[in-house]
Parts: sequence; C-alpha cells; structure tokens
Amino acid sequence: MGLIMGLEEKLPSGFVLTTVEKLAGYMRKNSLWPATFGLACCAIEMMAVGSAAKYDISRFGMEVFRASPRQADLMIVAGRVSNKMAPVLRQIYDQMAAPKWVLAMGACASSGGMFNNYAIVQGVDHVVPVDIYLPGCPPRPEMLMDAILKLHTSIYDEKLGPNREAVIKSVEEAALNALPTHQMKGLLA
Repeated sequence: MGLIMGLEEKLPSGFVLTTVEKLAGYMRKNSLWPATFGLACCAIEMMAVGSAAKYDISRFGMEVFRASPRQADLMIVAGRVSNKMAPVLRQIYDQMAAPKWVLAMGACASSGGMFNNYAIVQGVDHVVPVDIYLPGCPPRPEMLMDAILKLHTSIYDEKLGPNREAVIKSVEEAALNALPTHQMKGLLA
C-alpha cells in the first residue's frame, strides 16, 4: 500500500479548501459599496474614479457610490473636514453597518493639509478611525484605485470573531499608549 494521502487527495475534483475567514474576506473585499463624502477638491478626483469609464471601478464590485450610509461599508472622506462638519461625519459613520472601513483621501483629510487653523480638523482620524491614508493635493484617480486595492488586501486578511476582537484591542491599546503628537519631536528637533 502506498503513502497515506492528505484530505485534499480524497476529495472529488472541483472542491476548494480554505478557511471561513479567507472566504468571508474574499467576499467582503469584492463587494465594497462606498459612501460619498466629498467635501472639497479631492471629491472631483473621487467622482472621476466612480463615473469615468477610464478608471472602471466596477471591476472591483464598487460601481455605485451610495448616498445612504446604511447601504455603504466604505467611507471615502475626500477633502478638508471643518469643525462644524465633524459631528455630521461621525453621525454618518455611526449609521454605517458593520464591518465598515474609512479611507482618508488627500492631505486635508489625512492631516489638515495647508489649513492649520481653528476651523479645520487636523486629520479625520480625530473623528473616525481611519483604515488607510491617501496623500496628495489632490490625489490622482490612479492613487485612489491603488489605495482601494491596498484596502482590499487588508480586508482579505482581516480576522473574524474573537481573533478580530483581540486585534482591535491591541490596536486600541497601542493608540492609547502612543505619544501625543504635540509632544513628538520633528526632524529639526
């Protein structure tokens, strides 16, 4: 008698073996529905990706930008967020169904950009948790497509259930223990 074969050798052809986490990740990454939250010039580039045939976002399952947060699971914050708009942004984020992801598009959404004043939030991560940052002023549509593909990779590798809770807890602890930005020393210090 020959060697004992593994489980994959005993299954009939046409069966694919994977984990539930990988299968759920594959389905989630290929069915993202973005919510529109365009606030400034970056929104023009975001609209170019969503509507122009040149960038064809529909091949990633994202052909329709949702106006309702209850139908969306990806928020693309494109542009500067004012202090008056921050509570609205948070309310829309809270209305989105879980799991949900946030992409900060442009220098203004990521860090306040050139608007270092009292009226502009210095980074949308002060309002909602951000999964991926996209730099640029304004970022090109190709850069947004690349950021979406990188988000797809992180969604595919995301853990589920108790594994996910442990990852979230460790990330939150690291954020709470991090040095505040006003105490950080720059390159010139």
